[in-house]
Amino acid sequence: MKKTLSTLLVIGTVAGALAAATPAAEARGGRIAAGVAGGLLGGALLGAAIANSQPAYAAPPPPPGYYAPPPAYVDEPPCHFERERFWDGYGWRMRRIRVCD
Repeated sequence: MKKTLSTLLVIGTVAGALAAATPAAEARGGRIAAGVAGGLLGGALLGAAIANSQPAYAAPPPPPGYYAPPPAYVDEPPCHFERERFWDGYGWRMRRIRVCD
């Protein structure tokens, strides 16, 4: 279906371009209007084909199986974070440090 639509799109675009590129194109004969109409039709078909195409990127599938969380260490002392003020050579800044009892 896509190849057929692409072929028709190319034929329409080329026909419109040839109609507009005649050597004696004048407004009296209506040839310029046919070229403009062919160009608009070709552009509309091309835009519709691009808009209805599938996205180039698809999200990867989820990994197979279940991964258990790492075991918790029971022997570690309870820890918490505290804010600490320090001088970095330019001014005073704050950072979080881990404090274990």
